Amino acid sequence: MKVELKEVTPIEVAIIGGSGLYAILENPKYFFINTPFGRTPRIEIGEIDGVRVAFLPRHAAPGSTKVTHAIPPAMVNYRANVYALRMLGVERILTSQACGAINPVIKPGMLVIIDQFIDETKNRVYSFYDGKTPVQVWPDKPPIKTVVHIDVTQPYCPELRAVLIKACEELNIHHVNTGAYICTDGPRFETAAEIRAYKILGADVVGMTNIPECVLARELTMCYASIAMATNYAAGTGPIKITHEEVTRIFAENIDNVQKVFRKAVKLIPPKRECSCKNALVGAIA
Repeated sequence: MKVELKEVTPIEVAIIGGSGLYAILENPKYFFINTPFGRTPRIEIGEIDGVRVAFLPRHAAPGSTKVTHAIPPAMVNYRANVYALRMLGVERILTSQACGAINPVIKPGMLVIIDQFIDETKNRVYSFYDGKTPVQVWPDKPPIKTVVHIDVTQPYCPELRAVLIKACEELNIHHVNTGAYICTDGPRFETAAEIRAYKILGADVVGMTNIPECVLARELTMCYASIAMATNYAAGTGPIKITHEEVTRIFAENIDNVQKVFRKAVKLIPPKRECSCKNALVGAIA
């Protein structure tokens, strides 16, 4: 059912994801938001076991009622997506990403609760703060129109990461508690030489969608944490060539675990934020 934005009461928790999560909400209603940075894909509002949650399909086309994998990673309008969630009042974002396993400990199908990233992208817009566009972070304060230098020493919210880890443990789902995610533009997969270089840099998994999404969330003082699901061995580390069909197959076989973790996690999120994400702009505004 389509609704108007004015009919939607503020919501605190959102999930950003792709295929296999499109039906995660109960009794969903959908709408679109026009932001200063563009129009969003179809955003759904519904419930997960009594908890109100928003769901945004990362790769869906802006303004389209169809939820499909239509936009390649480098062309996703991450700014519009994250800003729209902030307009809804969202303070916590849980996400999922498919990734290739670089660290030999990580096997296809395993979940990684990433705690660091390395940015190898080249063709994306990385910040809301261009010195011109007014950015409304808080409804009761003036917008920010200047440059901001955000700290990402700890890029993923420790509270939300702890929630995801606890959910995995309670569900007895095999996972890795930490990992460095290296982000590339795609849509091609990486060369074997690139993967060897990324391993030297300290990357555990490689994907195409986490940057700048997590940084943009931090710029708006939002908590953000991610489940990276290994869907293949990274180039040169496994026995077969990488195909989208294989990635899709592994993802489909294991997406139920991601759904279970999200369903458990939204009920474990503490009512009050005690992390430093909410203070991300303190000392950061030029």
